[in-house]
Amino acid sequence: MSTFSYEEPEPLTGELDLEDRQALRRVAGLSTELRDVTEVEYRALRLERVVLIGVWTDGDEVHAENSLRELALLAETAGSEILEGMIQRRSRPDPATYVGSGKAIELRDVVISSGADTVICDGELAPSQLRRLEEVVQVKVIDRTALILDIFAQHASSREGKAQVELAQLEYLLPRLRGWGGNLSRQVGGRAAGGVGIGGRGPGETKIELDRRRIRTRMAKLRRQMGEMGKARDTMRSQRRTRAVPAVAIAGYTNAGKSSLLNRLTGAGVLVENALFATLDPTIRRAQTPNGRAITLADTVGFVRHLPHQLVEAFRSTLEEVADSDLILHVVDGSDADPEAQIAAVREVLRDVGGGDVPELIVINKADVADEMSIARLRRQEPRSVVVSARTGAGLEELLQAVEDTLPRAEREMRVLVPYDRGDLVARVHDLGEVLSQEHTADGTALHVRVPERMAADLEPYASAQV
Repeated sequence: MSTFSYEEPEPLTGELDLEDRQALRRVAGLSTELRDVTEVEYRALRLERVVLIGVWTDGDEVHAENSLRELALLAETAGSEILEGMIQRRSRPDPATYVGSGKAIELRDVVISSGADTVICDGELAPSQLRRLEEVVQVKVIDRTALILDIFAQHASSREGKAQVELAQLEYLLPRLRGWGGNLSRQVGGRAAGGVGIGGRGPGETKIELDRRRIRTRMAKLRRQMGEMGKARDTMRSQRRTRAVPAVAIAGYTNAGKSSLLNRLTGAGVLVENALFATLDPTIRRAQTPNGRAITLADTVGFVRHLPHQLVEAFRSTLEEVADSDLILHVVDGSDADPEAQIAAVREVLRDVGGGDVPELIVINKADVADEMSIARLRRQEPRSVVVSARTGAGLEELLQAVEDTLPRAEREMRVLVPYDRGDLVARVHDLGEVLSQEHTADGTALHVRVPERMAADLEPYASAQV
């Protein structure tokens, strides 16, 4: 009698990362009062109960509601519990409290009745607006920028990613430093502590000035570290350029399915999660087009409406993968309520990082759950587009063929007869060029190829007269 044994398959890298991330989700039960500064270390662990507030200044009501829904998704990704959402119609945000004095009082009443401990504003607030609004609502107030920075801080895993996020956080924090009570009392500074006596005593530095100086010192150190890491990235990029392997960058809105698409095309095993900004660290993998041409696929950080400029600057070295690519696969969530707004937001960031002139191919993802009318509308607006489903694998062959047709061709077409003792040369042709036909003869391997000009010189001794 035979017995059947079952062994659990080895988990992929992305699955392990997802398990670790879910194990560190925030938990409820800890205090979040605005005046509680003694337990600030514990604040990162509690599940915040938040009220959302947005100011609708332009566009239609649907656009304002979509923006607030996206803010709710961001807050949930950060580990918060959404209690209420409010929209204020104004010609421009109030310079004092962002929402106006009357709406601020109404917001305070909602906070009290719902038991919220945090208010999240759908916009970037000035330091004075944050302070004045907190004085009215009497709970912590953060803006959209701080929320996105918090998500990035949770999800960054590589050394470079953590440094980039920390730099962006410090740049945001520097003009928003605030002291608490006696911490702002002046201290003796300069050389007074060294006993220089009369004439050497100055007013000293306040605690907030010391904090600013420490932050600037830390920012300078992070920039130096990122400069060194950037050199390593430039070296790897130049090596790929030297080998003449076309570079394809996968860009798009957050949670559009970029990592899922990379996993489908290359089996990369990158973390996949139904959350905003699930993956931050770029992943580069090798792939092949239907004709056997080698390419590199680079998964990049996702974009979002009003992406904080601090993050764009901090991640500039990473986003240069997009600007230096030969083709951008712009992934769009076909099931989203407003995919056109996603496309516009992504293209705005691409222009900021110098990728506006790179050839672009729109990839309409999630075709298995998207509305057919929405897909048809997108295809009319974007003629150079392909419809796929990274979840089911539908449309991937058409996508790879479109990549093949869009990428620039190698420079020179040749017919060569390579001796069998030069198998290394045949392998290089397959890696760096495009093999149109191949035949094994008595004298060697007959090839009809397109290759870069620099490789054509190596093949010249074996070239045939006929092309």
